[in-house]
Amino acid sequence: MLKIIKEAQKQRENFVMATILKKSGSAPRSEGVKMIIRQDLSVEGSIGGGLIEAMVIRAAARVHKEKYFHIEEFMLNSQDEASQRIVCGGDVKVLLEYIDWWDPKNQFFYGELVQLIENKTDFVTITKIPQTSNENGSLEKWICTETGFFGSESDEVSSLVKEIRENFYQLKYKEAFLEREGFYVETFFNNQNVCIIGGGHIGKVLAELCKLVGFYVTVVDDREEFANVHRFNMVDEVMVILAFENIEDYININQHSYVVIVTRGHSDDKDVLVQMLQTDAKYIGMIGSKSKRNHVYQSLLDEGFTYSDLERIHSPIGLNIFAETPEEIAVSIVAEMIQVRRQPK
Repeated sequence: MLKIIKEAQKQRENFVMATILKKSGSAPRSEGVKMIIRQDLSVEGSIGGGLIEAMVIRAAARVHKEKYFHIEEFMLNSQDEASQRIVCGGDVKVLLEYIDWWDPKNQFFYGELVQLIENKTDFVTITKIPQTSNENGSLEKWICTETGFFGSESDEVSSLVKEIRENFYQLKYKEAFLEREGFYVETFFNNQNVCIIGGGHIGKVLAELCKLVGFYVTVVDDREEFANVHRFNMVDEVMVILAFENIEDYININQHSYVVIVTRGHSDDKDVLVQMLQTDAKYIGMIGSKSKRNHVYQSLLDEGFTYSDLERIHSPIGLNIFAETPEEIAVSIVAEMIQVRRQPK
């Protein structure tokens, strides 16, 4: 989504941003999920697919024409013929916002947002949601970091900003929410990054799947023909390194990081694994057979690592779904990472 916004801003391509403000029942997607609808009604992202998405696109066409925001409520459990075709049920409130790049407010807001994301700075956005949809102009928005504030000073938002600052990192895992007096709060924390070490066939498919499920993805390889932005045009970062040594000189691995080791050789895999076991990575996975794993594990024990260290490693990597192709293996790996991400704390 970030790349789409950057390109649209560069080309002055206006679009409609659809955001789920609130849902009830078993509606398919959660608060804060976004979808971009272009002038030709092509889309980027998804807010649930099926008929709900079709209805949002139809509403977005009107927003494109009128050039101001709308707030639409879709009653997915009503008794009309169209709604009966939506199996999930539930209600969804959606903000449809016209993003006009000739508006200085949009230039400023999204310029700051993109820069903060690229700098991996944690931040929160606040949007004032009026009671009615028939107001011209762009919505009032603010950005709040732990120590900074972007946007026009306002008495009505100051108390909310103070509260956010006091509880900043308690919001880390909270989904977007509609606050008192119509303030919509969205959190942007860099707390789930995946580092794929190895840009071969599995690494390529894996990177794309990781992006689809919401990870910040970095691909690292020592071969430029495998690690380049043309081959990995969906990921956040691609890095070419001289060798698989001192990897932390290039990337930041912390307690929220997921590391997938899929280099082209057993020796490289083992060297990378030694480095990753000295980090706080939440997930460390290494591809290979049980015999390869046992050989590497014995080597690690001989070097002074403990059985507790080995218990941190997911190898053979991925859930056991009898995967064979690179695509199937990638699915099994991502499924295992989701299992780690979603498991009860």
